[in-house]
Amino acid sequence: MNALDQGVKSECGTAAVIYCRVSSTKQKVEGSGLESQEHRCRQYALAQGYEVAAVFPDDASGGGDFMKRPGMVALLSFLDAQPDKEFVVIFDDLKRFARDTEFHIKLRREFQTRGARIECLNFKLDDTPEGKFVETIFAAQGELEREQNRRQVIQKMKARVEKGYYVFCPPVGYRFAKDRVHGKLLVRDEPVASIVAEALEGFAAGRFASQSEVVRFFESKPDFPKSSSDGSVRITKAKEILERPTYAGYVEAPSWGIGLRKGHHEPLISFETHERIQDLLRGATHAPARKDINEDFPLRGFVLCDDCGEPMTSCWSKGRNKHYPYYLCDTPTCASKRKSIPRADIEGGAEALLRSLQPAKQLYELVRAMFIDAWNMRLSEAQQEQTTIKVQIKDVEDQIESLMDRIVDASSPSVIQAYETRIEKLERQKIRLSEQAQKKVPPKGHLEEFIEHALEFLANPWKLYEKGGLAFKRTVLKLAFVEPLRYSREEGYRTAKTTFPFKVLAAISTLKSEMVEPRGVEPLTSTMPL
Repeated sequence: MNALDQGVKSECGTAAVIYCRVSSTKQKVEGSGLESQEHRCRQYALAQGYEVAAVFPDDASGGGDFMKRPGMVALLSFLDAQPDKEFVVIFDDLKRFARDTEFHIKLRREFQTRGARIECLNFKLDDTPEGKFVETIFAAQGELEREQNRRQVIQKMKARVEKGYYVFCPPVGYRFAKDRVHGKLLVRDEPVASIVAEALEGFAAGRFASQSEVVRFFESKPDFPKSSSDGSVRITKAKEILERPTYAGYVEAPSWGIGLRKGHHEPLISFETHERIQDLLRGATHAPARKDINEDFPLRGFVLCDDCGEPMTSCWSKGRNKHYPYYLCDTPTCASKRKSIPRADIEGGAEALLRSLQPAKQLYELVRAMFIDAWNMRLSEAQQEQTTIKVQIKDVEDQIESLMDRIVDASSPSVIQAYETRIEKLERQKIRLSEQAQKKVPPKGHLEEFIEHALEFLANPWKLYEKGGLAFKRTVLKLAFVEPLRYSREEGYRTAKTTFPFKVLAAISTLKSEMVEPRGVEPLTSTMPL
């Protein structure tokens, strides 16, 4: 059906072309609209003694503009290529011609200028004044139906959004699936959903310092959909992902006057994280991402030069036969400027520091008991904080209700708009508070999960560091040390300041060693011979 029939006007018949159209690709794939239209048009051509020269299908409406329909453009080009031949253009239905009065008239003129005659199966076109009048009425009726259908679709979409459902093209990381309760619902599209979640969390936490770094992260993931065939991702795509509240589990449609509201789909991040991202975007610039922070130099930025106190940089130095990795200080006024330190020295020393943090096994039960006591104390505080937040939520709801009453009484558009802006801000504040209240008190069973992970980290931080990726390694460093490590070219690492848990373990270990006498050694007494 999509190929042109290689039969042109015969000696005894008139040449004809057929135009078929459905409004969407789905109708083309799942239905039989194009095939049935072509069949009816061929039957008509056979009855009229016409020979079909070509068939031109379309599976898009073009919004009324016929020049946006590939099939129609191809049909007109076909006629232009054979200006000396007369053709009959056959339509199954007048609505297939154009569902817009203005474009209907324009398309009629396009065919007239090319000497083509139009024939429709369900409408007899007549060039008399009365015939043109009736044709215009039918075209206007088609336009009315199109606009009514469009209005009905928008009304249904608006109602869905107001109920908390996303109705537009699914964002990257989501897809639509049929749900027994909710109908068409956004669901996670793995593995892309996890990639997007990691990017959003990373930007909020400072792992990615700019949108450019987010772009580079997306480009490094083979499963992430790229913007072009060369594997690149546009920065506008990253910005759109960072700005979408959909990933926080919320929906909105500002162009329809529908404000932010809780959605029924599963969020990838918390609303608090989304708000933090928006704050960063409002104050951040599009700084180019640093390309040299990677798995090859995990300590870059966390090790300071002891001479100037600035973070060390890193590089690969080209030798005669291979490249060598180095850390170095690049501060212009530093005495150690550009004096390279082998990567093995920097990272070997860091390994020794992390290994030295491993506590004795007999301290585990004591640490576990300390964790449980601290957990119960924090749980009590969290419950009190949750009660306080609920009071704040009630206060925000009262403010919103008061502003709504003022809108009803107000007559000035500017005043109403000011009230609506204030209500929108309060609604966002209410969302943040509700999320905070929900997260304050951990779910049942979370204590055991928390303790196991914490003990695993305290038992052997080096083991976790060694097995983790770049982001995880940097997290281990931040959890183990209060501040970046200082390194001297002559003396190595300075005394590291460890975080509170390791300080407590070290203090307990020292205290126990002072209180317990060495085993196997009998204390000296005055009655024993020397």
